[in-house]
Amino acid sequence: MGLIRLIIVGFMVLTLIYFASSIYSGSVRREKLEKRWDADHPGEGETEARDTYIKEGMAAYRGGLRRRLLLLIYAVPAILVITALILTN
Repeated sequence: MGLIRLIIVGFMVLTLIYFASSIYSGSVRREKLEKRWDADHPGEGETEARDTYIKEGMAAYRGGLRRRLLLLIYAVPAILVITALILTN
């Protein structure tokens, strides 16, 4: 019963950590895209082109490796718990 409780609580905690990390990582990427646009196009007021550039950059980010690496938030603790259980038994 204790193992099931550990799995459920652990999954909920890891889900919160995953969502917080995902939101933070996305906001950092968006900020980098905005700064890159501002550096490459100083003083331009074209908001449509800037929005398109940022949307395309975020779409590339969502399909990229860095986004998928966040799934290690689930994998690493699970592997560590399983390894600890195997070694103790």
